[in-house]
Amino acid sequence: MRTFSRAATAVALSLALATPLAIASTATAADVRRAAPASGPSASAPVAPAAIELPRPTGPYALGSDTLHLVDHSRRDPWVPSQDRELMVTLTYPAERPGAGRAAAYTTAAEAPVLLRQLGVDPARLGDVEATTTHARAGVRPARGRHPLIVLSPGFGAPRYSLTTLAEELASKGYVVASLDHAYESVGTSFPGGRLLTCVACTAMENGAPGSRVTEARAADVSFLLDRLTGTHPAWRHARSIDPSRIGMAGHSIGGAAAVAAMVRDARIGAGVNMDGAFWDVLPPGGLGGRPFMMLGTDDATHRPGGEDRTWDAMWPTLDGWKRWLTVAGAEHMTFSDEPVLAAHFGLPQTSLPAGRAVSVVRTYVAAFFDQELLGRARPVLAGPTAANPEVRFNNP
Repeated sequence: MRTFSRAATAVALSLALATPLAIASTATAADVRRAAPASGPSASAPVAPAAIELPRPTGPYALGSDTLHLVDHSRRDPWVPSQDRELMVTLTYPAERPGAGRAAAYTTAAEAPVLLRQLGVDPARLGDVEATTTHARAGVRPARGRHPLIVLSPGFGAPRYSLTTLAEELASKGYVVASLDHAYESVGTSFPGGRLLTCVACTAMENGAPGSRVTEARAADVSFLLDRLTGTHPAWRHARSIDPSRIGMAGHSIGGAAAVAAMVRDARIGAGVNMDGAFWDVLPPGGLGGRPFMMLGTDDATHRPGGEDRTWDAMWPTLDGWKRWLTVAGAEHMTFSDEPVLAAHFGLPQTSLPAGRAVSVVRTYVAAFFDQELLGRARPVLAGPTAANPEVRFNNP
């Protein structure tokens, strides 16, 4: 069974501290849904492994993938102060040609059983996760030219692979995508030296640490990442394929809230998206300096105007550039991650929004936003409701 616990917050919201993919997500109480016990074979019944089928990206590019381990020796980790701040980064990018190289794994061997535990799935299904690969090929050459960079930050407690379906879609459309794991903020992330770092930060949040402590740390993480990807001595061997003048950021849950904090801190980030996360920061008098921002959330009592998450109403008038407030009918908090795909594969309870539609809607609107703002391409889907996407509501309080 998927279980949940909650911690009090300074803004009278609730933190969901054990969601299907993440031991903690910045969600209001209405985001949290108790799931029924997972049905399926018993632990004693042998099950032939069946790899999870991740939705194919729809863009014209084949995909490449690289992994970086970055250490910021100028900062101590906010959760484990004896350590310097560390990041694990997956770079998903448009590849020069299809077919070359081996397919990149969805998780590491150490992360796979953690994922099953969080889903409440029979450990006998471990082979399903271990057999799952992405659509990206490890270490292949990027497509020619310079490509915009998009940073993805996951929900609190969720590993970076929880945003794989979105990362692959963006990369297939010509973006370099940097998906981040922030040390000690996920239920289980593999780091060099055989280490599996777990969610020390979750305990701190349960004990009353404010969400702004997370968003502040993540904003600093993103600035450090941009330095290491676009600076004089870049950490990535293909860094020349990044266009440093076109950078965006999106995140799920507290990762989305961190997008605002990162934009306030770092003017290099030209556009941002918050997917269903309560905001923990207040914009300065100058707002975002006219930079565009999109809020994409659940169409329910939480994230419609006047909803339980009051931070969206407070943030909206302070956003001073092009902006959208979109809500999706049938969505729940984890809809904006890979969770619908995983739930469908393992036969877990799902929302009224089918997995295929959930993935399509999130991909469509996030990609359209960055196409418009980073590439200057007109995307009419952002102008108002469309018959092709009846689940999406445009809010203008």
